[in-house]
Amino acid sequence: MIWIAESYAALRDFFEAGGDVLWAILVVTILLWTFILERYWYFRLIQPRKTREALEKWNAMSDHDSWYAREYRERLLSEIRVDASQFIIYIKTIVAVLPLLGLLGTVTGMIQVFDVMTVLGTGNPRAMAGGVSAATIPTMSGMVAALSGLYFAASLDKRAKVEVERAADLLRYH
Repeated sequence: MIWIAESYAALRDFFEAGGDVLWAILVVTILLWTFILERYWYFRLIQPRKTREALEKWNAMSDHDSWYAREYRERLLSEIRVDASQFIIYIKTIVAVLPLLGLLGTVTGMIQVFDVMTVLGTGNPRAMAGGVSAATIPTMSGMVAALSGLYFAASLDKRAKVEVERAADLLRYH
């Protein structure tokens, strides 16, 4: 149980050193991973059922060659495409915003450094260290959080396209 208390203290110290922007990065990162996990859950459990339902609707039609049948097929594929792509733009946007939040932390940390320099001058590096850490920790955290989601954003985007192509292959004309 001691390691829990030590871990908590280290985490608390990290957030204190990083400043308030670090909390925003944490909240946005949790949102990012909520979207990522939701998409994997969707592709694992919901997407196969949606494709199967579309295939059943398509196979229930007797005519697959008319204009109406082709438009109906496009509608079914469009519904699958919209469902498969849902939240992926949010994931990509959050991945792009996280480094910017880190840069916001850099700016606020440097403002702290300049405040210390204004009051105490440049002769007190210990006093400036708090602002420097508040400048560098959010930058690093924003980049790490963005990099953690970058691979998954690309992977989910590809997966959505593959699922739509697979559905299009299943809903072929006779």
